[in-house]
Amino acid sequence: MTQNSGQGPGPGYPGQGQQYGGWGGAPQWGYPVPTAPQPGVIPLRPLDLGEILGGAFGTIRAHWKQLAGVMLAVMAVVLPAMGLAVGIGVASVFEHFEPVFDPPFGEEPPAEDVIPLLVAGGVLFVVLVALGLFGVAVVTALCPAVLKEAVTGRPTTFRAMWRAAVRRAPAVAGAMVLAGLIAGLPMLAALAVGIPVVVASAADGSGPAILGLLPVLMLAAAPVTLWLTTRFGLASAVVVLEDMGPVMALRRSTALVRGAWWRIFGITLLGSLIAGAIGWVMQLPFNFIGTFALFPAMTAMPEDGGGPSSGVIAAMAFAFFLVFFGAAAGQMFQIGFTQLVGSLLYVDQRMRREGLAEALLAELAVSPSAPPSPAQSPTPSAPPQPGDPADGQ
Repeated sequence: MTQNSGQGPGPGYPGQGQQYGGWGGAPQWGYPVPTAPQPGVIPLRPLDLGEILGGAFGTIRAHWKQLAGVMLAVMAVVLPAMGLAVGIGVASVFEHFEPVFDPPFGEEPPAEDVIPLLVAGGVLFVVLVALGLFGVAVVTALCPAVLKEAVTGRPTTFRAMWRAAVRRAPAVAGAMVLAGLIAGLPMLAALAVGIPVVVASAADGSGPAILGLLPVLMLAAAPVTLWLTTRFGLASAVVVLEDMGPVMALRRSTALVRGAWWRIFGITLLGSLIAGAIGWVMQLPFNFIGTFALFPAMTAMPEDGGGPSSGVIAAMAFAFFLVFFGAAAGQMFQIGFTQLVGSLLYVDQRMRREGLAEALLAELAVSPSAPPSPAQSPTPSAPPQPGDPADGQ
C-alpha cells in the first residue's frame, strides 16, 4: 500500500466531492446498483461508519492469531524486562530504604541516602517508560501491517507480522513522541503560565482571587490539544503503510485529515469508547478470579503476627498476576482496536482522495492471492448505453 503517484482517481472511483450512480450517488432509473469489489474485510470504495467499525472487527476475526500472537510476544518480552529492571533498581539501593523511610524519631533522612534513591527512581522511570513505549509502538505498528493484508484478502503469518511490526516500531515510536510533544505544548504552556501565577498570588495573600486561573487556562488549551491530536491521528498508519519517517508522517497525516477533521474525530472517539468498553469487559474475569483468590490467602494469615506462609505468598502472587495480566490484555485490545479504526480511516481518506481502491485492484490483478468471491464483482457493472440491445430499444 504505497503512496499515490499523484494522479487522480480513475474511472469508477470518485474523487473528493464526486458522486456517481452506485457508490456515491443515486443509480440511474432501471439499472442495478453496481457492487464494489471486496477482496478482504472492506469494500474497495469510500467507507461509512459501519464499514469502518465492521472492518476493524473483521480484521480481528480474520487475523486474530497473528494479532494475539504478536501482542503476547510483546508482553512476554516487555513485562519480564520491566520486572527485571525493577528488581535490579530495588536491589541496587535496598540498603538506603530503611534510613529514608524509617529514620530515627525527630531526625531527617540523610542526604547520602536520599540522593541514591532519587537517582535510581529517575533512571528506573526512564527505563520503564522506554520499555512501555517500545511495547506500545510494536502493537501500534502491527495493526496497519495486519490491516494491509486484511484489506487485500491475503494470508499472513506470525513471523511476517512480527518482523514488520518490530522493523517499523522505532519510527512509530518517534511519531508518537513527536505528536505527543506538539499536541501537548498548549497544555504545558498553560501549566507554565498558570502554576507560577497561582504560587505567587498565594504568597502575597491574593490566592483565592486568582485560584481559578489555572483551570481556565487548561480549558482554553484543551481544544487546541485535541485538534492537534486528531490532525496527527493517522501518522502511525502512514509510517507503516507508506514507510515514512516521523516528521513526514505527521505532515502526511495533517494533509489527509484536512477537510475531514470532524468526521475523523467522531469516528476515532466512538472507536475508542467501544475499545474501552470491550477492554473493561475483558478485564472483569481476571479481576473476579484474582479477587476471590485473595480471600483464602487473607484468611490463612497467621494471627500471632508471624510472617505469611509460602502458600499464602503463592496465592497472593497468583492473584496479582491475574489482575495484572487482565489489565495488560484489556489495554492491548484497546490499543489494537483503536489503531485498526485509525488505519481504516487512513485507507478511507486515500480511497476518497487518491484513488487507492483502483491502485489496490491493479495490484491484486498483477499478483492475485485471494480473488474476490463470485458475489463480489471485480469491477462495477456499467449501465447499458443507448442503442444497445440490452437497452430494450
